[in-house]
Amino acid sequence: MNHELVEKNVGWLGILIVVAIAFGGLVEIVPLMFQKAATEPAPGLQMRTPLQVAGRDVFVREGCYNCHSQMVRGLHEEVLRYGPRSTAGESVWDHPFQWGSKRTGPDLARVGGRYSDDWHRIHLLNPRDVVPESNMPGYPWLAEQAVDGEEVQAMMRALKIVGVPFPEDEIAGAPQAVAGKTKMDALIAFLQSLKVPQAPAQAATEAPAAPGGA
Repeated sequence: MNHELVEKNVGWLGILIVVAIAFGGLVEIVPLMFQKAATEPAPGLQMRTPLQVAGRDVFVREGCYNCHSQMVRGLHEEVLRYGPRSTAGESVWDHPFQWGSKRTGPDLARVGGRYSDDWHRIHLLNPRDVVPESNMPGYPWLAEQAVDGEEVQAMMRALKIVGVPFPEDEIAGAPQAVAGKTKMDALIAFLQSLKVPQAPAQAATEAPAAPGGA
């Protein structure tokens, strides 16, 4: 089949375009489905607590991902600024994952432990109190909204269906675990969980980090 025939026949052109895209997609996607690095949790990856699960829901609901990615690319400059590059194994329990390269604000993949809870609280109430040049909006209403324990429990059950191995006793205790907590508490807990997973042996040999602050 020569080029002239294909280019003049819209039907054949469309069919061959679909075939080419499908083949290219299969070549790139199928191998990832069988790579342990992409399908198994990274060593030391911790499952989120009920409060952190609620916080991630707030993060997605408020559209924080539109300005903040959670993926440190393997570029020298990014590693220097944010820390070790992200791996697929860190996000196997994230549905949906928050990777991406759009950064109006800084990447948050390694923000856990970098600042104190109080810093995050002030930052979420009015970002310019700690970062004068920030154009991020404040989220003061989060401090007034209580976390719904039954809703968190339903989230955890849904996540378990898609492969997150939450223990049944933790799901059952979710309402009690988040009782009296606000959505701001939950979001801060989620942000503090964003850090490099540490295997047990590595965590035991490393000295405790100094508390964050600004």
